Amino acid sequence: MKHITQLLAAAAVSMAIALPAHAETTLTVHYPMPGFFKDVMDTISKKFMEENPDIKIQFASPSATYEEGIQTVLRQVGTSEMPDITFIGLNRLRMLDERDVAVDLGPLVQKDGNMAEQGFSDTILKLAQVKGKQVGLAFATSNPIMYYNADLVKAAGGDPENPPKTWDEVIALGGKIKALGNGVDGIDFRWQGDDWMFSALLFGAGGKMLSEDESKVAFNGPEGQKAVEVLHRLVTEGGMPVFTKAAGEQAFAAGKVGFEFQTTGALRNTIKNVGNKFDLRTAKIPLIDPVNGHLPTGGNAVVILTHDAAKQDAAWKFAKFAAGPYGASVVVPGTGYVPNNELAAKSVDYLGDFYKQNPLFQAGLSQMPVMTPWYAFPGSNGVKVTQTIVDNLSRIVDQSAEPKEALDDAAADVEDMLPRS
Repeated sequence: MKHITQLLAAAAVSMAIALPAHAETTLTVHYPMPGFFKDVMDTISKKFMEENPDIKIQFASPSATYEEGIQTVLRQVGTSEMPDITFIGLNRLRMLDERDVAVDLGPLVQKDGNMAEQGFSDTILKLAQVKGKQVGLAFATSNPIMYYNADLVKAAGGDPENPPKTWDEVIALGGKIKALGNGVDGIDFRWQGDDWMFSALLFGAGGKMLSEDESKVAFNGPEGQKAVEVLHRLVTEGGMPVFTKAAGEQAFAAGKVGFEFQTTGALRNTIKNVGNKFDLRTAKIPLIDPVNGHLPTGGNAVVILTHDAAKQDAAWKFAKFAAGPYGASVVVPGTGYVPNNELAAKSVDYLGDFYKQNPLFQAGLSQMPVMTPWYAFPGSNGVKVTQTIVDNLSRIVDQSAEPKEALDDAAADVEDMLPRS
């Protein structure tokens, strides 16, 4: 009997050595814009797996843009290719919710019970809600800022220590920079890709996309007309050429553009690309209406798609980790996005001293009080609506249509795409 007991004990030891302490759960994660997020995702996932050795993170092929990201996920719904977790543009959470694709995180938030202690205030939670439903957790949040070449500003007679505070001042100084010649352009306003920068002008004028009941277009009202008139003047008076996104970035980094207006999320890449070629500065983006104006909240949220119970538990751990204080402490310095976790923003263990030591990052942080949600169009035509707006903005930039004509055409086309009650 003693011999049998010894054999059983030896077998138990052998099995303990041969098998892992916990069954491993593998999560497939999809994310957009690898140029911004690859290094960030790699860093966050590595740290998470170190702290959670029973959970493995593997990445699906990333999507180039938020628009491609949402379309990829929607195509994969119900197939074996659908990821367990995805990072979706904040303006596309509504599309997931209307199709009942995302897991409702509300019960998980309630069960957790101490989200505020982890830095997730009610205000931060609402960034990734759709009509009160917790569709995701805000991961990376941004607002549009002004980047400027202080050397060109000074050469054109401006004061780099006091950058323009109104669009009139931007346009006037942009024109003077353009007049310097030598292949220099005044302004690059990042209007391509989606409706976010149009929102910056529209919301900055106190306007809105649709009527309160979402049955009619509102962006072609007086505020929208002011918005497209600014865009028109950036071209005709401010020295803005018809840049593609890539060409604009390259020209600015090469020291050939005075002002660049785009997401604060591009700050880290811009710093790296500019290097020591010129004196790079950042400042707030002007509001057409300084009293009633707001700025759209860009960025994305982490969303759980898997309905497997074991995977959901692991996915919730990863979602909170990525959107939590550690994740924010990687995202902010690694990109330029503003912190979406209060614990990260305040604690010296994370970002408490970061902004004092990195003044270029302060512009986006200072604009947080005027941030408002990135508008999500209702119905199944959200991506088409966005493209329609972008296509008509291009007609203003290439001067093939007058601002009001292009705006009214966009409004008519978008109204036809809205869902009928």
